[in-house]
Amino acid sequence: MAGNKSLTLKILDKINSNSKKYSLLKKGDNILLAISGGPDSIMMLDFFAKHSKKRNINLCICHINHMLRGKNADMDETFVKKLGLQYDIETISKKIDVPLLAKKKKTSLEHAARLARYDFLIQTAKKKNCSIIATAHHSDDNIETVLLNLIRGTNPKGLLGIPIKRILWKKASKKIYAIRPLMAITRGEILAYIKNHKLSSRKDKTNEDEKYTRNWIRKTLLPLIEKKQPQFRRHIIEMSVKLNKELKTNRG
Repeated sequence: MAGNKSLTLKILDKINSNSKKYSLLKKGDNILLAISGGPDSIMMLDFFAKHSKKRNINLCICHINHMLRGKNADMDETFVKKLGLQYDIETISKKIDVPLLAKKKKTSLEHAARLARYDFLIQTAKKKNCSIIATAHHSDDNIETVLLNLIRGTNPKGLLGIPIKRILWKKASKKIYAIRPLMAITRGEILAYIKNHKLSSRKDKTNEDEKYTRNWIRKTLLPLIEKKQPQFRRHIIEMSVKLNKELKTNRG
């Protein structure tokens, strides 16, 4: 039991330290939480719910049903709505026909889903007067993104991975930021937190389908590379940090 508590404190310390380093949060923020129902977003929801009063932060949950997985997607939506009631946080959800959107825009399902997701998040943030949208991207997501960009072909900026904080929308002096408070922790740490706190979450079976390149990177490519170089993930993160500094220096 003491070990579980120690691990939780270690994880929370990483999140809080990173939040301070990148000025992700401040007292009085109105934050829209992008909650899918998966372990990553559930851990983020639990973190914010437990720390919002102390930080005087106002929360709102946003869920997008991409209509890609039939009844499972509907069950995810119901699950997130119930969580909103349990945590006493307002929950806003919407069904978006991503297959139809992909067909209209002549793009992939992945890209269409991303466009639909961020468009709805931004519109909801405006409606609820939220200046911050928090997503549950973590360290492993970042590494996979760097490799995905490299495989597809990218400029140096693509090797920086997922930004911890960036402007999603602005008009005059008004801005809406996307923040990734879990970027300092790994998928394994998130799953450990979920287990230790006995939190329920939903599993998206499409995350196992290796026809999607990101899944192939996670399930096949990375394990193969790590057999030869166990420190590969750390090297990718270090490279992205150094490259970010180089690019900033050159711009300055």
